Amino acid sequence: MCGIAGVMSAANGRDDLDSVMSRMKVALRHRGPDDSGTWVSPRKDIGFAHTRLSILDLSAAGHQPMQTPDGRLTITFNGEIYNFHELRAELEAGGVVFRTNTDTEIILRLYEKEGAHCVRRLRGMFAFAIWDEQTRTAFLARDPMGIKPLYFHRQEHALVFASELRALCQSRLFTPTLCTQAVQRYFETGSVPEPLTLINEAECLGAGQTLIWHEGTATTQTYWQPAFPSDSTGNADSLTRDALLDSIKHHFVSDVPVGVFLSGGIDSTAILALANATGHRGCNTFSIAVDDEAADESPVARRTAAHFGSVHHEMKLDAKVAQGLFAEFLDHLDQPSIDGLNTFTVSAFARQHGMKVVLSGLGGDELFGGYASFQTIPKMLRWHHALRLVPGAAKLLDHGNPRHRRLADFVRSSGTVEDAYTALRGIFSKTESAKLTEWITGRSCIQHPASSIQHPAAIPDQISELELTRYMRNQLLRDCDVMSMAHSLELRVPFVDHALFEAVSHIPAAVRLQPGKRLLTNAISEVPEWVVNQKKRGFLFPYQKWLGSEWGQTFAEATKNCPVPTPQWYQIWSVYVLQRCISSLGLAV
Repeated sequence: MCGIAGVMSAANGRDDLDSVMSRMKVALRHRGPDDSGTWVSPRKDIGFAHTRLSILDLSAAGHQPMQTPDGRLTITFNGEIYNFHELRAELEAGGVVFRTNTDTEIILRLYEKEGAHCVRRLRGMFAFAIWDEQTRTAFLARDPMGIKPLYFHRQEHALVFASELRALCQSRLFTPTLCTQAVQRYFETGSVPEPLTLINEAECLGAGQTLIWHEGTATTQTYWQPAFPSDSTGNADSLTRDALLDSIKHHFVSDVPVGVFLSGGIDSTAILALANATGHRGCNTFSIAVDDEAADESPVARRTAAHFGSVHHEMKLDAKVAQGLFAEFLDHLDQPSIDGLNTFTVSAFARQHGMKVVLSGLGGDELFGGYASFQTIPKMLRWHHALRLVPGAAKLLDHGNPRHRRLADFVRSSGTVEDAYTALRGIFSKTESAKLTEWITGRSCIQHPASSIQHPAAIPDQISELELTRYMRNQLLRDCDVMSMAHSLELRVPFVDHALFEAVSHIPAAVRLQPGKRLLTNAISEVPEWVVNQKKRGFLFPYQKWLGSEWGQTFAEATKNCPVPTPQWYQIWSVYVLQRCISSLGLAV
């Protein structure tokens, strides 16, 4: 796991390219404290930077940027390739001689053999760039599920890329300005949706996409996207168990110890159970105890850890401790989010105990129907027509609580699954978001095209896809990447594995998305009943309580002149965090 950056110019070389790469590398130092390097082409028109967190082949042989023996190809790579042993054996059988034991060299030599098609062979989380000196072409790629980020800025004859927006800005090759559309969408959803970024001049390469840059022209292509064939005829329980065991085995590929983030929930418990089942007993597990009984899952996590025999570590957290961590958290926040402090905190805790790699249960809810959205959205769709027939229903809802105001948007909509999802998952209503956007940017909001009507037979799978590609990708995965790497910690997500997805997506939604994640608990029968039968809480701190304490004074100034009411913690938080991001990125409004 690492930080990567690069500059490519089709015009004349840059005399300052070495210093540009040095600045970008320094901005990514926290992502890879074990080693770093830069490479600049003889023409000074291409430059790559890399910071390394050593996980596979801990020797100096893993130094990046890395080149093929003939110097034709150069790579800078962030991520892990979990099937690199299998790919290496295949390439060696074809006569390829390797100089390292890294997965980086696997990508490089696979690309040498198969070109752009190589990404279809890779299993893991990744973002990388390869420069081909012979064809004068750059190839950039991002993993299928969008676990690792890759941001880029286009110019007429140049392309700049990096793992984080802050590093991209440190190139100083453009003046970053605030994106109005990103602000509006953030207020609507709680995160900036891809490919938008908070910066007008930068975009995010999409999940499962590649970018080819040649002579100043950039072309993107999608090589993978989720689909739900629902045509499985086998035993769903055994198919799911086999696929999960396979994912866990691959996610334990490491030359350093692997730990587990353990909450009181089904997903992280399943990860620990699967670890034991694959021979990785006695893992280090990490959990957070909070000062609110309703939100505190630590007693359940403690009992679960003892049951599975893990070496358990528990951190005590209250409003005062959280407030002390908050300033550092904000320093690392690459884009605004209404979440992330939980991952930041537990990542710091795990790193303090010497961990470099941890597993998380993120993705289980999206894949196996663990969210309330799977039950609520079908009900909303049934209500939609009736509510539209009630005179003044939307106007009446406009005067209700925040959730009612978002429901008013749904009543006015065409009533698609996406409309319902946006209203349910939203932060502010569209009207409120427009007012907030104009307040922050001084510009009127941008209207979005209406949602297309979708086929009702696919409702459960549509919800699953929205959870995977909206909430999980734009918020959870992004927060997990930035906040774990803030502490030089590699966070792996076995449920967010495209091979696992392709295996279980063939299971009909009526089975895969049963309430209570029944398919998952049937497949992983080792999950104890005290975990399965408890009420779902989610890995969330008691912010509403904390903001009622002295910590809340931190946020008061940010919302003092707010044009819309902000009664909920996540609304107050969203306004404050956005303002801090704008300031820290130095964005011109």
